Amino acid sequence: MERTTLRRRALAAGTATVAVGALALAGLTGVASADPAATAAPPVSADSLSPGMLAALERDLGLDADDARSRIANEYRAAAVAAGLEKSLGASFAGARVSGAKATLTVATTDASEAARITDAGARAEVVGHSLDRLEGVKKTLDRAALNKAPKNVPVWYVDVEANRVVVNAAGTAAGQAFLKAAGVDSGLVTVARSAEQPRALADIRGGDAYYMNGSGRCSVGFSVTRGTQNGFATAGHCGRVGTTTNGVNQQAQGSFQGSTFPGRDMAWVATNANWTPRPLVNGYGRGDVTVAGSTASVVGASVCRSGSTTGWHCGTIQQLNTSVTYPEGTISGVTRTSVCAEPGDSGGSYISGSQAQGVTSGGSGNCSSGGTTYFQPINPLLQTYGLTLVTSGGGTPTDPPTTPPTDPPGGTWAAGTAYAAGATVTYGGATYRCLQAHTAQPGWNPADVPALWQRV
Repeated sequence: MERTTLRRRALAAGTATVAVGALALAGLTGVASADPAATAAPPVSADSLSPGMLAALERDLGLDADDARSRIANEYRAAAVAAGLEKSLGASFAGARVSGAKATLTVATTDASEAARITDAGARAEVVGHSLDRLEGVKKTLDRAALNKAPKNVPVWYVDVEANRVVVNAAGTAAGQAFLKAAGVDSGLVTVARSAEQPRALADIRGGDAYYMNGSGRCSVGFSVTRGTQNGFATAGHCGRVGTTTNGVNQQAQGSFQGSTFPGRDMAWVATNANWTPRPLVNGYGRGDVTVAGSTASVVGASVCRSGSTTGWHCGTIQQLNTSVTYPEGTISGVTRTSVCAEPGDSGGSYISGSQAQGVTSGGSGNCSSGGTTYFQPINPLLQTYGLTLVTSGGGTPTDPPTTPPTDPPGGTWAAGTAYAAGATVTYGGATYRCLQAHTAQPGWNPADVPALWQRV
């Protein structure tokens, strides 16, 4: 699970691809930053995606190498289009998802008059009854109720953008209804679904790779981070509390937890000593390391891969964003639900789509023999909470936070912050350019420097 090559033919057509991977071993892994520009859609092209990631996508999603390359490229474009439409649709936006082997993007709206705007941007339009804001409001009410008292026999709840409803997974209908009643939410917007899930945090007390807490329990490194001049890594909050000391994969002193939140959220970061150097890499478990270029969040339906110190590389798809899940220790919210399997000891490990960091492993149910459901803490809120910067590969791609403010030559109609649809034309530096991929412009993504997005005419 990491990266692989994108055809030059696709690149010539403006296709963007990148590397995917997950973490493991020496407490060092990939990165992006809390800078908002780092979360914008990446107009990135790569010469290759790792053979290890391609093999995992074939094993877990049934994709051959060409299909995997094409799907990742389409998912990048979908993230760019979805971000632009969410901004332009405003209160009528009702969610986005990709589906099918080609990762076809569907964007929902409550306003039928906005369907043309969606299709013009290259997505399939769907008119629904409830906005994403309204459904998220219902979910927030459930979250507040769970913080006061964790619901019994109700392991998971989330907004299902495809069904346009809030879904509450419960051991039985009565348990689900009791949770709704205690929270005081409108049951007309909620579906209670029976579920046998018994999610739990994935830390364990077995020897192995990754890092060890207080010389006993084991978890997995997420992504390399910095805070000012201090190096460290992001991981799961349930792996340790502030002050918990860590040893690395080599059993040598490594660092200590500086921030930790669990339950409520499942996020933490560890500051490492001078013997540990952060790298923008995810351990490939013998298949080649994956280089991390940014942290653009993928949409529902996108492929995602995970690496952990117990089970190595595994892939699946993103099922729901902003999910709430109840573990025996309490409820956490804001995690992403996936079809990727994991097992104890994988906790804290990397989730990555292409070359874009997605989050750190929280918990789940099932295993990697029979399959399962897992949840990850998204990386961008973690970075923002603790004031961290994700370590990335650099190299001048627009997804990399610039070390100095970009200097775009003056003149022309192109402007950072503007949402451009495919086919739109702008002037820049005395020349005219046509947009190849829908996106929201960022500083440094000017038409002269980003041929993946703009073609001179």
